[in-house]
Amino acid sequence: MNASSTTPSAFSTLCHLLRVRQWAKNLLLFAGFIFAGRLRAPEGMGSFNAELLRVVIAFICFCALSSAIYIINDWIDAPLDRLHPSKQNRPLASGAIGNVQAAFILTALLIITFVCGALVFYIEPRSISFAITALAYFVLFLAYNLSLKHHVIVDVLCVAIGFVLRVVAGCFAIPVYISPWILLCTFNLALFVALCKRRAELAAAGDNPRTRKVLSDYSLPLLDPIIAASAALAIIAYSLYTFSASHADALGTLQHTPLLMITIPLVVYGIFRYWFLALHTEVGEAPEKMLFDIPLLINAGLWVLAVVALTLLSGLRV
Repeated sequence: MNASSTTPSAFSTLCHLLRVRQWAKNLLLFAGFIFAGRLRAPEGMGSFNAELLRVVIAFICFCALSSAIYIINDWIDAPLDRLHPSKQNRPLASGAIGNVQAAFILTALLIITFVCGALVFYIEPRSISFAITALAYFVLFLAYNLSLKHHVIVDVLCVAIGFVLRVVAGCFAIPVYISPWILLCTFNLALFVALCKRRAELAAAGDNPRTRKVLSDYSLPLLDPIIAASAALAIIAYSLYTFSASHADALGTLQHTPLLMITIPLVVYGIFRYWFLALHTEVGEAPEKMLFDIPLLINAGLWVLAVVALTLLSGLRV
């Protein structure tokens, strides 16, 4: 076998270091843009293009920022990662990328983050809160990598808050009103995913949870009811939100018919399908692999289409 066929290329190694697959999480920055009805360009195409541009720049900012945080995490965890059957292949743990190279890449990512944050503020001075939120995200996960990830329950709460900060940052980039419902739904769903990941890691570690210190404080009898509770909270929060989501009719009159309720079955299926995958596949330990599950992707696509259709055709407001 040719050595080049088994040795990762420099590009794939860099993508692994940056966790490019994890950038999909940053699509949450578009939530405020979509759910606030901006797809209907209520203030004209000029405003639509300017707002969309700011969200795209904000998305790039968080991609660079999250990749920088992953590098810091890998730097700290390299000794433990070398003991893990899959994490030992991470670029820093395996030595595929040296510390000097990683420091250079980290510096470049932080510069990109700063430039993008400054650009969002330059285009719209009211978006200063976006930069503050991005800084809060960085500080939270710096503290997470240094200490908080070693504390039971606190670790998964930090992960869930990180998802909420993405949504908040996207809203501040425009800026638009931040609905408490979208924050509550995001937090509960993210908490559910984070707990499923801890359960999968605990099951994989068995009696040797050395690769993540906090695993010794978790147990299946503890995690299973909490996962069930977080799933229920996510479904309840989303259902209650759909009851209050208003829309405008063809004449522009504000109505309160909860049209978004039609998407509840899709959300219920999505959560239960993810739970099934977390229990029976590698998705639990590596949530990004859910992007390869066809039923889940179809379900997510139908949900997006339904929300976009309601936003465009009936003026959905969150």
